[in-house]
Amino acid sequence: MFKVLMHNDDYTTMEFVVTMLETVFRKSPAEANRIMLNIHYRGVGLCGYYPFDIAETKVNKVHAQAREAGHPLRCSLEES
Repeated sequence: MFKVLMHNDDYTTMEFVVTMLETVFRKSPAEANRIMLNIHYRGVGLCGYYPFDIAETKVNKVHAQAREAGHPLRCSLEES
């Protein structure tokens, strides 16, 4: 399994991060806000644990939607 991490930056809005967590990672609004605050205050937040193919797809989806919206939002994978 791989964990997907979302990283803080100084440009991506909190609202966009919450939207990505709700749509790409299927988090509830409360959970998405909790993860977003971890990202904001700690620099990184855990989006979930997935098999490699699913984790990679989710990271690519976030990156594509962020670039389309003009945000530098970054996710990464780590083997767990």
